[in-house]
Amino acid sequence: MSDRRDMTSRLVLGCGTLAQALVDRLADRPGELTVVTTDETGARTLREEGTAAETGDVTDPETFAGWDRPDSVVVATDDPARNEAAARAVRLAFPDAFLLAYVGTEPGPSVTATLAEVADEVIDPRQEVADRVLAVAGDASVRVRKLLAVIRNLDGPLAIVAHDNPDPDAIASAVALQRIAGIAGHSADICYFGDISHQENRAFVNLLDIEMRNLEPGADLSEYGGVALVDHSRPGVNDGLPETTAIDIVIDHHPPREPVDARFVDLRSDVGATSTLMIDYLERLDVTLDEVTATALLFGIRVDTDEFTREVSPEDFAAAAHVLPHADLGTLDRIDSPSMSPDTLETIARAIQNRQRHGPALISGVGRLSARDALAQAADRLLNLEDVTTTFVYGISEGTVYVSARARGADIDLGETLRDAFGQIGSAGGHADMAGAQLSLGLLDSVDGDDESLTEVVDAVITDRFLEAYDSRTNRRVTDVYPDDFHGPDPFRGGLPDEDLGRGIEGGDAGDAKDAESGEESDDADTDDAGRGE
Repeated sequence: MSDRRDMTSRLVLGCGTLAQALVDRLADRPGELTVVTTDETGARTLREEGTAAETGDVTDPETFAGWDRPDSVVVATDDPARNEAAARAVRLAFPDAFLLAYVGTEPGPSVTATLAEVADEVIDPRQEVADRVLAVAGDASVRVRKLLAVIRNLDGPLAIVAHDNPDPDAIASAVALQRIAGIAGHSADICYFGDISHQENRAFVNLLDIEMRNLEPGADLSEYGGVALVDHSRPGVNDGLPETTAIDIVIDHHPPREPVDARFVDLRSDVGATSTLMIDYLERLDVTLDEVTATALLFGIRVDTDEFTREVSPEDFAAAAHVLPHADLGTLDRIDSPSMSPDTLETIARAIQNRQRHGPALISGVGRLSARDALAQAADRLLNLEDVTTTFVYGISEGTVYVSARARGADIDLGETLRDAFGQIGSAGGHADMAGAQLSLGLLDSVDGDDESLTEVVDAVITDRFLEAYDSRTNRRVTDVYPDDFHGPDPFRGGLPDEDLGRGIEGGDAGDAKDAESGEESDDADTDDAGRGE
């Protein structure tokens, strides 16, 4: 053996079964490969097959004296004690090389512990097999099989119902579930209540040519063999279904505030989007992703996590990476830059014009609304103002007051704040930095729409309630919009029958004021998520 060796890219120590398998896989890869073993016969066989191989004591650092540092070293004998000694020798000889160590056959705890300290990575076949078994037969795989079983047992097509005014996450999740239903042998329709009014959401549906059925409240779904809810979890809350509707499937990433009743329930609130959950199903089913499904799911994650900045998890990144190669990024660019309607622009302009500062909070009432989704966009825009950490924008449409709120770097949970302010008189909720509410005007809706007193009363009531809750949540005094001696009539306190009060928050996640149901998701918040939800 000479005193000096040329640069070795990869160095494999050992000539056992694992070492031979590694050599076979690495032989055709770029870079140099050298094997060192105590087995002269094995080394000779390797050389005859075209692999550089030498004999030597792999447990002695002197064996590697004069060698240039390899990029990586794999310790792969079958003897645990020899692997431990070889790993120590390699670390002394090549302290900067990447070291991968195999534990060997029947290793003791001390060997495994030592290798974990010395090597960069340790391979334990027993643990690898256990992990693989759990991956194949664990909870996730059982969940997939249960979902397929429920769909297969349906007596007819599946109605996949998104939350009111669905956002991209809800729509994309419905598209994925429709694909899974097809695998299970059933057709499925994507259904929704309300409108798809946000310009990006309309572009999303139109450019991807997603077929959706717009339902009227109380619609008869008897033609379907089953009903699934995506991105929300209770019928009659954040959708137009009767509360007594029997639900077969629920898949949602919002934590429920009440028990969820369905034949199959998947509620995982540790991810940022329901689309992430759907990608997990598709991946485990080994479904070949088509361009529309992949593009929809990628956009759903982007919107619900606000471009991977809000409530994002490692699973969201992994899911996005899985669908990215199959998505049409050109279409996503077109979705991101849709034209804005004149009504939306006018609403945003009124929000800017009517804004009032209250410390770091900014409040704005836009009056009568013709474009509800514009509230979320206005709240987002106003949050860009200097020294503003919280925005609260509201407007009136068809007898209902809609609210959209945003926060940035503020010590406040907007979802809880809006629940404090409006949860007893309407529906409210959302995330810490994005929330919404929806309140019925009740008897006041009989007032002439042109009567300025209606707007004034709403301004007084809505603003006072928000500031009171905001003050309580932030433990600071916020100057009121109105003088201390002004106490305008509160149409939501006393005297109004329960049936006149609003029930659900529409919109879903991107509406995200979380499940309007039980205040988990509000219309706006819905009209939300990054301003794209409805």
